[in-house]
Amino acid sequence: MDLVTLQNKLDNISFFVLFVTMLIYWVGAAFPKIPYLSPLGISGMATANLCTATLLGARWLEAGYFPISNLYESLFFLTWGITTVHLIAENMSRSRLVGVATAPVAMGITAFAALSLPPDMQESAPLVPALKSNWLMMHVSIMMLSYATLMVGALVAIAFLVITRGQNVELRGSSVGTGGYRSKNNLPNNLPGNSNFKLQRNGNDPISQAVVTSDTSSPLAELGQSNAASTTAVLDLVTTPDSPLPSVSTAPTLSPQRLSIADTLDNISYRIIGLGFPLLTIGIIAGAVWANEA
Repeated sequence: MDLVTLQNKLDNISFFVLFVTMLIYWVGAAFPKIPYLSPLGISGMATANLCTATLLGARWLEAGYFPISNLYESLFFLTWGITTVHLIAENMSRSRLVGVATAPVAMGITAFAALSLPPDMQESAPLVPALKSNWLMMHVSIMMLSYATLMVGALVAIAFLVITRGQNVELRGSSVGTGGYRSKNNLPNNLPGNSNFKLQRNGNDPISQAVVTSDTSSPLAELGQSNAASTTAVLDLVTTPDSPLPSVSTAPTLSPQRLSIADTLDNISYRIIGLGFPLLTIGIIAGAVWANEA
């Protein structure tokens, strides 16, 4: 089998695997009690990542240059970057909602590159003299990685907005990583039922705190009483009564499970986006150097 035939097979395989992986993630989100769907989704993303990397490697061997010189190659490199960042994000978050958001985007990019582009745009061609520069490889590759990183971060942030459903959520980020956890201390001088949530590290170091006014039988109180570990930042639903008299709120309250998922998604999104902007800066600088030397 020659390299051209291998490339044609790999781009179709990548599209098919990503399409099936997208369905697996969507079914897993709709029916979370079905076992083995989460490992299947991760395996599908890893398989698509490997197929895309093999396609780019075969393209590199065939053309003799790094495969980012035309739209077809750049789109598959972007797909490889998205699947790579996805695997890192899902490994950090342990949430299948990352795949629910990223798998359709990766599948759509692959479908456009493999099925929509005309054959003449999919073929490799000799580089013009202006493109025969090492700065081209550095500029385009880092820019594509930054695009992939920012896209995944934005998709995770959109998933966070869907999870919180427009509720009044107060975020308190921190840099303690996965060492932070929630603890509940009752306020002695406050109204009954009020709770004080702290983000602690090493069991003794309070990093930040906030008062959340709620009834002890509410899901938030149950969340504070639990001993489950949190990821990094404290994320609680903030409700402030207008008067000391008891009142019934008509707004739906987020469950502890949704709060925990939203906490994780928020943490992952700002970390990934924080990685994407330095990559974008380096890529722009490399592009300026390449343009100066071309």
